[in-house]
Amino acid sequence: MNEQKIIEQFNRIPLGRLDTPIEKISSLEDGVEIWVKRDDLTGLGLSGNKIRKLEYLLWEAKEAGADTLITCGGVQSNHARATALAGAKLGLKTHVLLRGADGVIPQGNLLLMHLVGANVHPCTPEEYLERDAHMKRIASDLRKEGCVPYIIPEGGSNALGCMGYVRACKEIADFERQKGVTFDSIVCAVGSGGTYAGLRAGTALVGLGARVLGVNVCDDAETFTRRTDGLLEELGDRLGLELPLNPEDTIIDGFVGPGYAVPTEACRDAIYRAASDHALILDPVYTGKAFAGLLAEPQGGRLGDRSLFIHTGGAFGLFPQAEAILT
Repeated sequence: MNEQKIIEQFNRIPLGRLDTPIEKISSLEDGVEIWVKRDDLTGLGLSGNKIRKLEYLLWEAKEAGADTLITCGGVQSNHARATALAGAKLGLKTHVLLRGADGVIPQGNLLLMHLVGANVHPCTPEEYLERDAHMKRIASDLRKEGCVPYIIPEGGSNALGCMGYVRACKEIADFERQKGVTFDSIVCAVGSGGTYAGLRAGTALVGLGARVLGVNVCDDAETFTRRTDGLLEELGDRLGLELPLNPEDTIIDGFVGPGYAVPTEACRDAIYRAASDHALILDPVYTGKAFAGLLAEPQGGRLGDRSLFIHTGGAFGLFPQAEAILT
């Protein structure tokens, strides 16, 4: 079975404007060329990387007869907002379990969730640690009301959701062949693991030579290595094959700072640099920290001569943090 048949064996609802552009933006001081895959332009309300995963997950939801989606995230979750928008487009009700949403004035992603009619279930950080159990309870209550719920995990990051970035790797491989360029590395933010795992699987499946470098925006490298290994094992089982993963794929740690969604000085500098030099709008939760990680890679290091940054979107998360960014 060739790569195209492997990818096409999974159905999806085409919600995004794919494939997205790849643009060269600059060369760093050490001569490394930086290119960007503009997954901030996937469409459906600037849903970024999340829409790639949701295309597959919502197909499965519709096939199961679901009329209601349930998912989770932080108060400014890009994924929860994208799920609510996709649900509204497809005529599905959405329930979102949101950490830290109680008493918060709706703005950014949270405002958009309210606008499209999502049902918000606030929870504390402590309660969020049991998010899967909480979502199951919400599903149980909805079934009693006659609904047919479908639970989407945090970030849409399960094996099926990973297929969104397996497919993206086919786009990258096609671009390389058409333009005669080769990427030595691919850099992305890592917040729930699905994008990173999908890129690792996809590069192996379509024969890209690039190493995949993930910059974690929460937890630590060890946590995401374990999580990614689990996703890749599950994905390999779904595909029915053993993926020849690149041993040089790795997590670049050290850019989380005080915690998730808390911008660091390096993150702020990366946001300003991307905006002022390239008119790229990054966010303080994911892409700002990931771009900071890319900019910090030394000459002759893991980036190679040409690196592709996956711009996963998230612009709405910038506005609620204006004070922190401008400080």
